[in-house]
Amino acid sequence: MQKTHTCGELRKEHVGQIVTLAGWVHRRRDHGGVIFVDLRDRFGITQVVINPARVTPETFRLGESLRNEYVVQAIGEVCERPAGMSNPKLATGDIEVMVQTLRVLNPSRTPPITINDDSIEQDESLRLKYRYLDLRRERMTYNLTVRHRLVKFIRDYLDARGFLEIETPILFKSTPEGAREYLVPSRLYSGHFYALPQSPQQLKQLLMVAGIERYFQIARCFRDEDQRADRQPEFTQLDMEMSFVDHDDVLNVVEGLLTAFTEEYHHLHGKRLLYKPFPRFSFHDVMERFGRDKPDIRFGMELFDISEAMRGTSFLPFQAAHVKGFVAPGCAHYTRKQTDELTEFIRQKGARGLIVLWHDADGYRPSGAGAKLSDAEKQAIMRISNSQPGDLVLLAADDNRMKLNEALGELRHELGNRLKLGDPNVMAFLWVMDFPMFSFNAEEQRWVANHHLFTAPAEEDLPYLETDPGRVRGNQYDLVCNGYEVAGGSIRIHRRDVQERVMRVLGLSMEEAYQKFGHMLDAFEYGAPPHGGIAAGIDRLAMLYAGASNLREVIAFPKNQQAADVMLGVPSRVSPQQLEELHIRIAVEEEELTA
Repeated sequence: MQKTHTCGELRKEHVGQIVTLAGWVHRRRDHGGVIFVDLRDRFGITQVVINPARVTPETFRLGESLRNEYVVQAIGEVCERPAGMSNPKLATGDIEVMVQTLRVLNPSRTPPITINDDSIEQDESLRLKYRYLDLRRERMTYNLTVRHRLVKFIRDYLDARGFLEIETPILFKSTPEGAREYLVPSRLYSGHFYALPQSPQQLKQLLMVAGIERYFQIARCFRDEDQRADRQPEFTQLDMEMSFVDHDDVLNVVEGLLTAFTEEYHHLHGKRLLYKPFPRFSFHDVMERFGRDKPDIRFGMELFDISEAMRGTSFLPFQAAHVKGFVAPGCAHYTRKQTDELTEFIRQKGARGLIVLWHDADGYRPSGAGAKLSDAEKQAIMRISNSQPGDLVLLAADDNRMKLNEALGELRHELGNRLKLGDPNVMAFLWVMDFPMFSFNAEEQRWVANHHLFTAPAEEDLPYLETDPGRVRGNQYDLVCNGYEVAGGSIRIHRRDVQERVMRVLGLSMEEAYQKFGHMLDAFEYGAPPHGGIAAGIDRLAMLYAGASNLREVIAFPKNQQAADVMLGVPSRVSPQQLEELHIRIAVEEEELTA
């Protein structure tokens, strides 16, 4: 090794030792002819001192030439810092290394991004283009460390509980359902394609048929979706499956794992659990109370219902079947311009509009339209909402209750973020259960699966599969944290007759079903055990534990918002020879050919 210690390792007990350090110049300062260099590696920072009285003139001149991000090796004696000169912000702040020999291993050009100051906001496209420099930053090293600890903890925790880690193929069969797939053309089989897996769903169920009983995998998955802050075209999930279980068994394993990680590594990520055990809600309850199936419960602002109180009202906007709202605490100072912005926001989410009531010391001061509410109606709203002076009451109405809940839920979530109501040091996990198994696609005039077609219907709802699919609940569960879905799973169908019934509800002919999923249907006839599982997003969990703003902050080499890698120039064109080998011809627009 070209170093005896890391730059985060030395303490007072090392005083007097001759050590060799190697790393990057984090900062260089010249104080009265003595040069101080903060030398950095992944493990920390150590101050090294180049004193002209203790080194050769050549070594001192070399020290004067150092610039940020030079890679250097320093050999010297560990000394205790002079009285009053310790740096409590550094783990190595009580010592310094008095240089005897200095060597530049590689100089550096001036970096295009700032590496030694995480407080500086920087252009993300530049950070991604020079990701190998961006990853040197302390914040990024921390993020990757949190992710590493999470994955290692998962492996150790599940191994201790009898799970086997088993890899499944990346080149899979195209079985279009859910998100759009990435396709890989086959050279050996002209006109045929592999698909990159959206998840190992079918394979992990087949592992249960194979008698593995407890499987997990840190799985790479791929979805050709539009990008957003919590989505990437390729992502990593903890994939799990268990045999001879009900949903409580699956939930208890995941809850135990995340509770143990949160508490054991509190010193690393600084997060604490808001609730233990994790609360459980039905889908109906979270939609009624929070308007989202992934609510942030670190703050209140729950939806209230004034539909009955508004029956017979002469106020036209509230003559709809459903009238609901929520209280924005302490927001009575909002101006008309600000509330107009909220109105426009909720309209974009599908609501007709927003009625705003300012609660001041004298009662409600309504917006223009709200002034037509009677005193009795305003008193009823005040009683039901439990608003207090200084609050803002936000109300909306619609004949479609689900649409109304969803619009108000998005507004609640937006305001919670704007007001910073969620404690950043809290992990507010909750389970959402009893989802509707199907929804009706009016455009295609057919039923579609809300989760996936291998989810088992609730046993008591099986009689309604053919007669009333909208009434059927799936034996499905989602884990939510701080407004993000971080895991989702279900008890699976393990009988061929039930699987075929579900496929028929989804409009699949048995010929089509067997062509796509014949391997699953056949497997269910060879003693498939009852089984269930879950998939948890490693990227999302790491993002939340690291306190990062989006998934790209916890992935070493992510794609940008346009699903491109600007560092590598991906996606890219390939040579005509490669296309010919794959039997592919690309149709290019005429203007592109002449560009």
